[in-house]
Amino acid sequence: MNPSTPHPTRQTPRRQFISQLAALIAAGSSPQVLAGNRKSGNQRPRVGTGQYVYECYHDWGLDRLPAGHHYGGASHGVTTDSQGLIYITHHGNPGSIFVFDPSGRFVKSMAPHQRTLDKESSSSTGRGHGIDIRKENGAEFIYLAPNHASLFFSKISLDGELLWHRDRGSLERESSVFQDARVRFRPTNTSFRPDGGYYLGDGYGSNTLFEYTKDDQFVRAIGGKGTADGKFQTPHGQWLDDRDGIPKLVVADRANRRLQWFDMDGQHLKTQGGFLFPADIDTQGELMLVPDLHARVTLLDRNNQVISHLGEDPTWRAEVLSNNFAMRSKRSQWRPGRFVHPHDACFDSEGNIFVVEWVESGRVTKLVRV
Repeated sequence: MNPSTPHPTRQTPRRQFISQLAALIAAGSSPQVLAGNRKSGNQRPRVGTGQYVYECYHDWGLDRLPAGHHYGGASHGVTTDSQGLIYITHHGNPGSIFVFDPSGRFVKSMAPHQRTLDKESSSSTGRGHGIDIRKENGAEFIYLAPNHASLFFSKISLDGELLWHRDRGSLERESSVFQDARVRFRPTNTSFRPDGGYYLGDGYGSNTLFEYTKDDQFVRAIGGKGTADGKFQTPHGQWLDDRDGIPKLVVADRANRRLQWFDMDGQHLKTQGGFLFPADIDTQGELMLVPDLHARVTLLDRNNQVISHLGEDPTWRAEVLSNNFAMRSKRSQWRPGRFVHPHDACFDSEGNIFVVEWVESGRVTKLVRV
């Protein structure tokens, strides 16, 4: 499989290319976006060390978006299905999810129900955030978490059919978390249990994870706001960690700069620091992948020891975090082989990594292991 994306002047009719360019500029991009970080020959920036070195394909798939399609204010979440299709959530148009095939060819837009009216532009815009896919009884389903208080967690089919949704009112009826009207609701992510149940993460709102059975029955609320073990400050993402054969819930407790592990009964097991602003989690084999909003992506081994901080550069990070994150909108200053704000990341079936970033006009980087 060739991970590179064709140059637009070779693959796209000129009129369509100009339309795409205009759309990207309107979304806040600079004209350099379609050229990405290509260099002469096959030389591409690399990140990682030892056995885990990756070539960076920045802006993967971007020049294949149809006219009128853009990531808008940010690209947010990423996952893959069993056929290798890549699903990317965003704050752009249309819909709230873009789907690509493994070569970077655009397939379709999905999930228009994750949209709200943008007050500044007076137009509707996507609010896609957390996304993951699970196979259930032979079929795959998408679980979604939009980061907007007026919207809701949802489960949809791969064809986009809305199967259920849970909003603040639903969670208030099923738990006691929202009895106080001052408690906010703003979803961030979902994750799965080995028994068919799942977790809904209200990371930007109540700092709580809501556990459900495979039959969609509420079980318990985990967390709440705080700094003690078992409490959270922005539980932004979570995942099932069964790398040692014992299933555990692991949570990216972002503003507390740590990961926390829980058993399947919701009891706290351990806490590990050493992170900057961990945003989400994925696992494959003995590896754990942690995108960190502060300009790096971390690989951990089976014992949760750091293998590599991909893209680590303290000087660059200082630039990224300065001036209230102004770098996220300055595409012309982004550097090859460096991340700005990794917001989610996942492995594909071949061990490559897709990283999506919280940056204006969006950025998807495919890390191809060499």
